[in-house]
Amino acid sequence: MSESVAVAVPRKGRPLEAALERFAAVGGEAAARLADEVSTTLRYEKAVTKDEATAERGIYERLAAYSDTTVAATADTNGDTRGIRGPEYTLVRDDRDGHPRRIVFDSATLVVDDTPVRLVGREEPFRALRTHEFALGFDSADLVLEEVVTLSPTGVESIADVNERIDPRDTDVRVATGLGDTVYHTLLATPAEIPPGTSLDRSFVADYAGDLCISPRYERLVEAVLGTDALSDVTFCYPEAGREEEAAIADTGVGVYLTVTGNTAREHGLVVGEKLFPSETVLLENEVETTAASERVRAALADGVETAIEATPN
Repeated sequence: MSESVAVAVPRKGRPLEAALERFAAVGGEAAARLADEVSTTLRYEKAVTKDEATAERGIYERLAAYSDTTVAATADTNGDTRGIRGPEYTLVRDDRDGHPRRIVFDSATLVVDDTPVRLVGREEPFRALRTHEFALGFDSADLVLEEVVTLSPTGVESIADVNERIDPRDTDVRVATGLGDTVYHTLLATPAEIPPGTSLDRSFVADYAGDLCISPRYERLVEAVLGTDALSDVTFCYPEAGREEEAAIADTGVGVYLTVTGNTAREHGLVVGEKLFPSETVLLENEVETTAASERVRAALADGVETAIEATPN
């Protein structure tokens, strides 16, 4: 078996589940068992955090039970763990009032293409790759757009466009592939704001002048996605604290927000327009830290993914 490869993954949430699903797809039965165990555990802990479930044991008892690495649930049908270990969990402070502790993913080891892969939980995997701690990692494409994609008069429309907008002097990290867990940044508007015969798409924004309601954390992302030219006559405004984004957009008239089906937006009387950009989990690679082993793992993870893209050479 070849040298091991460390991969940074989120500690919780949709991007972690997307990464685990990808490892389950390429790592065989043992990896699939591990992925299911971690996802099930963290969904339960999320429900406890949101007071949607009541835990019979205390948080430290649960942590000790979850992190028992001697449990052989991740072994294959022949009992061969082939270096598989984990999962282990840790505690972080949640952002709810009082900042209570929450159980999140910490680490595990599995095998991909006969290569041991050590998954390491990080709050922001993309930044860990930028500081050369890892050769490979998973994170949201949103963070890449917010931090390193160069703003341009024209917008970014797909994951495949992202590498072309990364300044090689800024970072050695590139997007290897998207995972297709599609939630979209979508253009929304009230019918009154859409002139007759006009489509609610990028060209609408280019001709629009006025307020555009977005979440404040997405300001630079929206600039990257729509392009600076389209926003020349646009002023960003933001929902009041605690107010639902779709409701705030309905009051403003035009906005951009994440949608899956668009049903919540329609319930607020909004027209669901163009899906501007996928808020997708992506596999990232620090090209400077690449080794033969990490390249094998990257190729295996990217193989067959519909949104796979070729890394742009420096």
